[in-house]
Amino acid sequence: MNDEAARSTALNEAVRRLRQPATIRQRCAAVTEAVARGQSPHFTLERARLDDVAERVATLTRSRFPTLQVPFHSRWRHFEAGGVNRKAELDAKLNGRSQAAVARARIDLALISVLLDAGAGNHWQYRERESGQTFARSEGLAVASFRAFMAGGFSSQPGDPLRVDAKALAAIDARALAAMFQVSLDNPLVGLEGRVTLLHRLADALRAQPEVFTALGQPGHLFDALTHHRHAPQLHHHHPRPAVHHHQVSAARLLGALLDTLSGIWPSGQSLNGTPLGDVWPHPAAGGEGLDAGWVPFHKLSQWLAYSLLEPFEWAGVRVHEVDALTGLPEYRNGGLLIDAAVIVPRDASFAQRALRPADGWTIEWRALTVSLLDELAPRVRRLLGVDEAAFPLARLLEGGTWAAGRAIAAERREGALPPVVVASDGTVF
Repeated sequence: MNDEAARSTALNEAVRRLRQPATIRQRCAAVTEAVARGQSPHFTLERARLDDVAERVATLTRSRFPTLQVPFHSRWRHFEAGGVNRKAELDAKLNGRSQAAVARARIDLALISVLLDAGAGNHWQYRERESGQTFARSEGLAVASFRAFMAGGFSSQPGDPLRVDAKALAAIDARALAAMFQVSLDNPLVGLEGRVTLLHRLADALRAQPEVFTALGQPGHLFDALTHHRHAPQLHHHHPRPAVHHHQVSAARLLGALLDTLSGIWPSGQSLNGTPLGDVWPHPAAGGEGLDAGWVPFHKLSQWLAYSLLEPFEWAGVRVHEVDALTGLPEYRNGGLLIDAAVIVPRDASFAQRALRPADGWTIEWRALTVSLLDELAPRVRRLLGVDEAAFPLARLLEGGTWAAGRAIAAERREGALPPVVVASDGTVF
């Protein structure tokens, strides 16, 4: 192997490692141990308080789900905001389509909604004409994106509104997105321009990979890519051999497919020898070896997307296994819970007075601690609830769970349930 081939192989290996949930856990654990040893300029760790947090999370989970039938943490929960069964409305419109076509439409909706789900800010809200209700934050963004999807806002074909395609995404500008989200001077949405840029980058990525997303550039074709084993191309096109259907896929493979096809859309600026990494950041305590040493991957929005695609796959009869391979999500609610509960203790009490950035050592460390501590919290909460890991994977703990507890403790501490940390975001990481 010549030098260039060796370098290329090393780079591919490094990128592959940074896209594996196991690496997220390893690197976050390394950072967490450095903090626990007192080596952090930013935080100290009070693990003894995890038991109190577990009590809080278990109590909240029981009150929200008395039978402990907790659904996955996913965008589909936000589509139920205000007690409205919007999925049923979508399904009625999709009635008569094939199982795969229905799965593609649901994946399109979940994907576009998650990508538009970065923090909305404290002043934005969305009034849903159909229900007469008003929603803010994640629920508002979910309902707004659901309504835009139902109205054909992401489709270039008026005759086929219930889809997302590259041509439509490329044509969306700030004015069009503002109209979908009811944005005005009195109703400002954080990161509007950043979201438009993200949609355009998504359009480019979909167009660049017709072998996955077809000539249409439809994200829902990920379903086909992950569940069909394609035979060798047929010479006689009028007698194609049928695709073989795979009825299971691992959660790590689902995440890997999202990262392999869509990492280039994240404008984080983080890259390795020219390959965009997305939500991956350097930290001196990260460890590792090879080209990717010293990098901590999080892939928060991509994992949130993977969690949100579990159900569309399962509804289509495809079992997603090893769901616990995915990690907890290091964002405002989970990370905020751990700061508000004084498990993660900032050394500088004035941290809330300044806007932090995703690339700051403080932010990277806080997020790494969040991932590791959610893993430490899980067995404690399961013990209190009397459930095992198989019945209660992290995807249910987050929903039951830690995300809601983060919002609840924030409401106890601050007006408007504001999180304890503010990260200056362009609408694509947080």
